[in-house]
Amino acid sequence: MSCITPPLLQNGDVIAITSPASAIAPTLIEGAVKALETEGFSVRVMPHAAGRHGSYSGTESERLSDIQTALDCPEIKAILCARGGYGAVHLLPHLHLSHPKWIIGFSDISALHALWHNQGWQSIHGSMAKELALCKCEGNEANRRLFEILRTGMMPEIAYNTHPGSIPGISQGKIIGGNLAVLEGLAATPYDILNEPCILVIEDIAEPIYKVERIFRRLRLSGALQSLKGLIVGQFTDYKPSADFSDMYSMISCEIADLQCPVSLGAPIGHIDNNLPFIEGAEITLNVNNKTTTIQQIAAN
Repeated sequence: MSCITPPLLQNGDVIAITSPASAIAPTLIEGAVKALETEGFSVRVMPHAAGRHGSYSGTESERLSDIQTALDCPEIKAILCARGGYGAVHLLPHLHLSHPKWIIGFSDISALHALWHNQGWQSIHGSMAKELALCKCEGNEANRRLFEILRTGMMPEIAYNTHPGSIPGISQGKIIGGNLAVLEGLAATPYDILNEPCILVIEDIAEPIYKVERIFRRLRLSGALQSLKGLIVGQFTDYKPSADFSDMYSMISCEIADLQCPVSLGAPIGHIDNNLPFIEGAEITLNVNNKTTTIQQIAAN
């Protein structure tokens, strides 16, 4: 079943900034506001977006109130998550989704993407407040693509050099995924997307190689890995070599060597400066050849 594309945005439409997880420096929210206004949007900063309650931006009820209010307000057309960190999982059982609306973010926000997917809505895995504030808008490819998605509902083609550990092939299917540790934490819950026969995207930061290998082994034991239509491995950053593998991709290459679907290693998605956005729940074609890998959305009829 296809996912619903939320309404597209036009100049003057309101984007809410909320912090459903960890606290963020207020200056980064201010920078994001400036970037969004420069692009022609209006911005509403939710009451606790720049707050702090321990490591979080607010209490669980405050964070829930902010995002639920943004969901319920008809004037707000999209929700930009200020940052990830940890805490979005607290909100999953309490949020009520009634009208399709874009939510934007990555990292810990993968938990909310899983909720949106469970509801049958598309969402955007992409830039948050820090990326908008520090990169601004001019000349930043990731942010330019984000705004194009909001205005058109279509993601620009993503193309990059094929990593030597990839598995060539062409596949079509629904693209979903995000932060691997966050998605693994949702296993065997109503928000589990790792058991769906899709084109799965994974990325992570500061996860040891052996922990990522453990997740791959669980996916294999459950049969989920073998049922994938395709696998897109984004950037794994801030980890150390192990006694068994010099880098993460070497380990992953071993874990995926027998898969019968195309596998791409090294996609420009994750905790990097130019984290290219994609639409969670979009139908795409993944084409991995010996030289170039492309991720292209299939236009709806």
